[in-house]
Amino acid sequence: MRLRARNPAAGGLSMPQNDFEINIPQINFPSFSRKSVLAALGIAVLLWFAAGLYKVNADELGVVLRFGRIHTVTEPGLNYHLPYPIESVETPKVTEVKRVEIGFRTVDPGPPAQYESIPQESLMLTGDENIVDIDLIVQFKIKDPAAYLFKVRNVVYTVQNAAEASLRQVIGNHKIDEALTDGKFQIQSEIQENLQQILDNYNAGVMVVAVQLQDVHPPEQVSAAFKDVASALEDKNKFINLAQGYQNDIIPRTRGRATEIIRQAESYNRERILRAEGETGRFSEVLAEYEKAPAVTEKRMYIETMEKVLPGLNKYIVKVPDGGGLMPLLDMRPLSSSPKP
Repeated sequence: MRLRARNPAAGGLSMPQNDFEINIPQINFPSFSRKSVLAALGIAVLLWFAAGLYKVNADELGVVLRFGRIHTVTEPGLNYHLPYPIESVETPKVTEVKRVEIGFRTVDPGPPAQYESIPQESLMLTGDENIVDIDLIVQFKIKDPAAYLFKVRNVVYTVQNAAEASLRQVIGNHKIDEALTDGKFQIQSEIQENLQQILDNYNAGVMVVAVQLQDVHPPEQVSAAFKDVASALEDKNKFINLAQGYQNDIIPRTRGRATEIIRQAESYNRERILRAEGETGRFSEVLAEYEKAPAVTEKRMYIETMEKVLPGLNKYIVKVPDGGGLMPLLDMRPLSSSPKP
């Protein structure tokens, strides 16, 4: 196409005439058949529907939003939702354990790890009006993905602030000695319980897995004095344990010895009673025999007594007759030891 234009004379003066031409190329639009258009539209629709396929990994849950509102929660695997802009999906990691740090920040995980202290978070007042420096780690994971995504704007920041508040509240109910020595486990348990209650009230959709006191120490200015106190408490506990160990050793042993003495006394008592009863019975028998033959019994008792008084000797019993003469002799030796004729 060609256009031609002419400049007329102006102001009554004769001007040279200028001609200019503009060439506009011609565009030939292709012609599409109706079937081609429908096929293209069909492919586009199929691709749009195919865009709704999504995969939820084993450590995730899928939260499907329909026009921005929570529609359903899907399990791990291959799932489908209506494509954008009708529906969209979020896949938070529900098994991942997240952590927040109170009183310090990890600058470089290392090794060796490097940390930065945050005094405005770590310094706090105890129940007995002492100042203590505490570092805390809180580990948590998602228990309600819908609440985690949409009920609280910044969950990690919320957990961090709630953990610091719980830490200050619990430490304010305990003495400094409990925080430095044997009360750490109870303090951790109370912080975890209190923090979980706060987050449930916020409907944050998280579960506190663990709360751990990393470092508990007095301020640097009085650290040496507190170390001396802690050392004295440890010595006290050591001596108490030693005393209890000695007590646990000596008391059972003494009770056993006392029981043994009592048993020996009871045995001696029974023995003496039985012996006395036996001697009484023997004496009664001797008395009965004595009453029957006093002379014979006296003589036998005399001989038995001499055997006991003079054991192992050759004994001769001589009775001097009234008128003198030959003295009768009673040989007390056994028959085997009598001299041979």
